[in-house]
Order: sequence, then structure tokens, then C-alpha cells
Amino acid sequence: MSRRAKALLQDDHVAKSQPRRRRNPAQPNLPFDPMPDRVEPCLALPRTTAPAGPDWAFEVKWDGYRLAIHIEPKGVRIITRGGHDWTHRFPTIAAAAKNLGVGTAILDGEAVVLDDQGRSDFGALQRSLGGRGGKRTSTESLLYAFDLLYFDGHDLTGTEFSVRRHILEDLLDGASGAIRLSEEIGGNGTKLLKNACTFGLEGVIAKRRDSTYRSGRTGDWLKIKCVRSECFMVVGYEQSASARSGIGSLLLAGRNGDEWVYVGSVGTGFNTKDAEYLRKTLDGLKTKQPVVHLKGKNLVFAQPTLIAEIEFCGWTNDGYLRHASYKGLREVQDNAAVFDMGERASP
Repeated sequence: MSRRAKALLQDDHVAKSQPRRRRNPAQPNLPFDPMPDRVEPCLALPRTTAPAGPDWAFEVKWDGYRLAIHIEPKGVRIITRGGHDWTHRFPTIAAAAKNLGVGTAILDGEAVVLDDQGRSDFGALQRSLGGRGGKRTSTESLLYAFDLLYFDGHDLTGTEFSVRRHILEDLLDGASGAIRLSEEIGGNGTKLLKNACTFGLEGVIAKRRDSTYRSGRTGDWLKIKCVRSECFMVVGYEQSASARSGIGSLLLAGRNGDEWVYVGSVGTGFNTKDAEYLRKTLDGLKTKQPVVHLKGKNLVFAQPTLIAEIEFCGWTNDGYLRHASYKGLREVQDNAAVFDMGERASP
């Protein structure tokens, strides 16, 4: 566990079962439940305040790529949130999964690269993969596992979170390599969030202890960030003769079913190099059929292809982002992460 995350721990007296004896992977398995090819991930609803009470468990919110690690008798598969096979891009994590000594399992977690303070650094993770659209393999990345969906022939998605967590802790007991346990942090949610922000972490995740694993944003998991950030589709840009590479601001949209909804623009957070790349890429995506209804002589519209992560302070009354700042581009495989406008009213 990272030094910064460990500083958040408030309670060292969490009950744990005895360490599980390592099993022999060659031992024949009894397939009680068929192992799914893929499980749609459980996603966290954004909230501005942390919930209270003993029914909630808290963890650090990691800033990386959501991955499912499928351990099977024939090998390991690493599947992204959008369903893409990225086993070849995370060889160190795949090797660590093989060494866990289990016959079958599905781990749910986040691939990260840590900075020298032990905090997850999304930019460093992207660089380790060769940048957006890059083809490199990341040997620096770690997986912080926070759930166990399938284990030795048993489908655990219908089991409550506290039980899944208990088994996961036993499975990863003492792990310190490329796969680590995302530790539960005990204490008051509001205080934990304040500590996380003080230490420069992204925020905290809250999970209902009695919840089963349900795909999508059900409210069983909540994310409370120090500074809110979400992914939006770049649908064009506003030209400017005085700005970097001619880009005054990027035009952004969120998802509403199969349609796109304009949420405003962002003109800060990107440097000259970023602007040059964005201008070149967006010019190659120009379209005369914009996916949002905007008018302006200096607007250049683009096909909805580039996904940008945007930091912002909230929403205006007319549905636009407040104090938006560009954070970086996400991979095209992260298209499932584009903000759903149905979540905008979340308190």
C-alpha cells in the first residue's frame, strides 16, 4: 500500500480471517458456476459529500485505468472497462496474477503508476503506455484490487461486499508486488475525504457493506472527489487568432442515451504542445454535421472521437460546466467513461 494511502488509516483493528493456504493450480477444479467471459463493472456515482454510518466502507480513489483480471487455467486475461483485451499492455500485472496460486478468479481493480509520494499519477500511467494511442507496454504499473467477482468455481457477484472483501483480503494477504490490496480505511467519511485532499489524493470511494455486485451506477458505490473531474467528448473548438495554435477553447459534450448534449467549453489547462496536437487531430476530424446545435462563425466542429478528462467545480443553472480546466485525453477504449447527463443532478 502506498505511503500516502497508509497515512489515511484510522483503525488498525479490522478483523481478518486466517491466511489462506496456497492451493495447487494443477489440482482439478470443480466448476460449480461457469466463469463469465466478462462482467460489466459496478461504477461509482459522484457525490459532493461522504456518507455516514457503519453501513459504508471507504477506500482511496485511485486515478488510473479500471481493469478486470481474469485468471483461468489456460492463462490470464486483462480486460478494460470498455471490454478490450489489454493483457499485452500490462505484462507485470499479468505475471503477478499468474503467481497468486489460484485456479480461477476475477479481480476488479485499478491500474496505476505511483509518484514518489505514493500517489497515483494518471499522466505517468499514460506515459508508461506511450501516451494516448500509444502501443507501449507498462512495466511500471501496479494493480490495486478492490473486489473479487469469481473465485475457484464460485460466482461471488451475488454475495454481499463485506464477504467478497473478506475473501479478497485472504487472497492478497502479504501481497506487495504488481497486485496489491486497496485497503479499507476506517473512520468518519468527511474526515477521510479531508485527509485525502490534504495528502493530494484524488478522493475517496464509499461502498455499501451489504451490497451485491451490480453492474452500472446503482448507488451501491459512491465517489467523492477533492476536485470533481469527469470525461467529456470533444466535439469541436473555437478558433482564436491570439491563442495557442489557434485554439481558444474546446467544445465539450456529455452523453444522453444515443445523443450528445453540449456542456460548455474549456480554454485552460492545456499548454502549447497540447494545443498543437489538439488542433492537428481535430482538424483531421472536421465535419459539416455537428452533433451539438451551436452557432458561431469561429466554431470548428469535429466528429465525436476525442475524449477529454475535465476538472470543474460544478454546474451552472443552464447546464454548463463551472470553472472547467482541461486535464488530458483518455484512450478511445474509455468511451464508456463519457459523462452520462442523467447523473448531473446528483447531490
